[in-house]
Amino acid sequence: MTLKRNMIHCLDCLKGVLLLETASVDVIVTSPPYNIGKPYRSYHDERPREDYLSWMEAVANACKRVLKPQGSFFLNVGGKPTDPWVALDLAQRFRKHYVLQNTIHWIKSIAIPKEDTGNYASITDDIAVGHYQPVNSKRYLSNCHEYIFHFTKTGTVTTHPLAIGVKYQDKTNIQRWKSAGKDLRGRGNTWFIPYKTIQRTRAHPTVFPEKLPEMCIKLHGVTKGMLVLDPFMGTGSTARACQKLGVDFIGFEIDTTYVDLATTVTS
Repeated sequence: MTLKRNMIHCLDCLKGVLLLETASVDVIVTSPPYNIGKPYRSYHDERPREDYLSWMEAVANACKRVLKPQGSFFLNVGGKPTDPWVALDLAQRFRKHYVLQNTIHWIKSIAIPKEDTGNYASITDDIAVGHYQPVNSKRYLSNCHEYIFHFTKTGTVTTHPLAIGVKYQDKTNIQRWKSAGKDLRGRGNTWFIPYKTIQRTRAHPTVFPEKLPEMCIKLHGVTKGMLVLDPFMGTGSTARACQKLGVDFIGFEIDTTYVDLATTVTS
């Protein structure tokens, strides 16, 4: 059986990945369940920790077969204030199968005092931007970031930081740094990607902004005919990012409602 490209298939990812050819995928971008009790429609997100980690390790191993030798696997995973280890425990399981080439911090919300912003006339007060889920606790801080682990098979995959670069605020740096041939520098491993403000309930409890997979794919490098896989497609953020970049995708999702929603917005 050959799976069609540019489709979200209603399949368990472990079954779906078996249908893909060996070394056929350039980039994997995904955000699996975090095992922190999110209310998915067709999946129970509170499994015993060892069961969860073993399941995700099986996904990691299955995906390794289909990833090209110089491919990239971007794994977005977070936790909750009362369980900060889950993302790191999961990364340790992936460590058995991949090299951790980069650790990226997805910043959802940030507060910057005016005194730390620099001397810019347009900034007249403290800055607080982005959204996060606040916690009412005397012990824990609200989570304003999640991890994006960039796994590769060798640790030697060439990346393209300027593809997601930012302009220099201090333009004198363009002349100061020999490597700065133009007004563009890499943004490093902290990516501020806020959620859009919405006034309605989200159809999916853990949807991520499509800018996140878009930046991951661009960092790896966009090439003609490339294939991007998302084993946990949800409502289609990765598919929409691929469409924007003009690259092919294949996605798996077990919930028919999410598949229908994703298919509607990508067709």
